[in-house]
Amino acid sequence: MEIKDTYKTIAFSTSEVLFKEKNSKFFGYAFPVSTQEEIKTHLEHLKKQHFSAVHHCYAYQIGTEKIEFRANDDGEPSNSAGMPIYGQIQSFELTNILIVVVRYFGGVKLGVGGLITAYKTTAQMALESAEIIEKTIDIHFLITFDYKNMNKVMRIIKEKKIHLIKQKMELNCEVEISIRKKYAGEISDIFGTLFEINMTKV
Repeated sequence: MEIKDTYKTIAFSTSEVLFKEKNSKFFGYAFPVSTQEEIKTHLEHLKKQHFSAVHHCYAYQIGTEKIEFRANDDGEPSNSAGMPIYGQIQSFELTNILIVVVRYFGGVKLGVGGLITAYKTTAQMALESAEIIEKTIDIHFLITFDYKNMNKVMRIIKEKKIHLIKQKMELNCEVEISIRKKYAGEISDIFGTLFEINMTKV
């Protein structure tokens, strides 16, 4: 069975998109994110930028193996904003992404159906303006060994073209490596057969 070890996300933050409906304005933004901290920073920045807007609705999904997601209506009727935005993340099959739609109320109520359409459309416009890319799911390992085994370890890293993230070469050596998920088992087996070398998943 083929191991799925890729995921889709967006390459860069998008430019602002604007959708108008009955005098209400909906500004849409999409950001590539991988941590809660990044999500918080983007939301705070937009709240400062659009301080007079009534609603800052958003949805995000982060993670590849273990998925975390949230949809927030920010005061709009339940499921009329966050879920339609999240629906677009699912529709485009993306992860590690945050979409925010900022609404300025135009004095005319849109009703739940109108809101769902407006938030969905704005999120879709933001994603259509984004560059969608495919990335590999990489697993990180920490290899620990004595200095005398350094050549053995480094030879495998070089031969297998393994991505070296960081290394500490002292009496006790440590290297952190990143391996594409589908090759992780094979590389684990190679290091697993070596005496005096420990490999643990980070």
